[in-house]
Amino acid sequence: MMSVEGLDISILAPAFLAGIIVLITHIPLGREVVKRGIIFIDLAIAQIAGLGVIIAFQFGWEMHGLEAQVAAVTSALLGAWLLHSIEKKAGEHLEALIGVSFVLAATASILMLAHNPHGSEHIKELLVGQILWVDWSQILVAAVISMIVVFVWFNFKNKIGNIGFYILFAISITSAVQLIGVYLVFTSLVVPALAAAKYQTKPALALAGIIGITGYLSGLIASALFDLPSGAVIVWCLAVSALVIPVLLSKLFITVKNNS
Repeated sequence: MMSVEGLDISILAPAFLAGIIVLITHIPLGREVVKRGIIFIDLAIAQIAGLGVIIAFQFGWEMHGLEAQVAAVTSALLGAWLLHSIEKKAGEHLEALIGVSFVLAATASILMLAHNPHGSEHIKELLVGQILWVDWSQILVAAVISMIVVFVWFNFKNKIGNIGFYILFAISITSAVQLIGVYLVFTSLVVPALAAAKYQTKPALALAGIIGITGYLSGLIASALFDLPSGAVIVWCLAVSALVIPVLLSKLFITVKNNS
């Protein structure tokens, strides 16, 4: 049943801004991931970062505290180093090994929380995220990290090499997982980039940006109106936007061209 009571700008605005911050890094990095054909690297590193948070939680630290952040970044960087190390040796089996890494990290998380009465809730939070409950301090930290990652990527990507890409990727993913969860991180990285893959860099980034912004905005509004989990709704809205927007823009371009 639809209700407008959930349309609270004080909740939706920070959530939407968090989504935009994630897209700032995920669109260009996602384009590189699609180009390299290592689609599931995002899921693997995000899950490894989540495992770091759970390890920190097992030591009695808060899941959103500084210690958990350090544990997540450390885990993600170790995961990125591992994947970078096996990339050349794995050859055509790289994607399979990335998938195995994801499964191992995911099941390790489940095992570590097996005897925790709130374990299923923590797993759900890491996977689906709590985008509606992000606070301004989290957004500020994520924004600073995103600006640094984007600056380095666009100015030094030809100099930092393959390991540099993995490091930036790990840092970006770790920050995003804390905001929006593993599933939405993966969708934000892959879906807009995949929809714009056939275009040149600037048009591709613009199209992916439109798809991402539309997906987050429509997803947040729909989840608020129908009282549904925001992360899951945004995932679907991003997928629909990726299918619909390129077609609409193509028809609009043809119409403008014919009228000129």
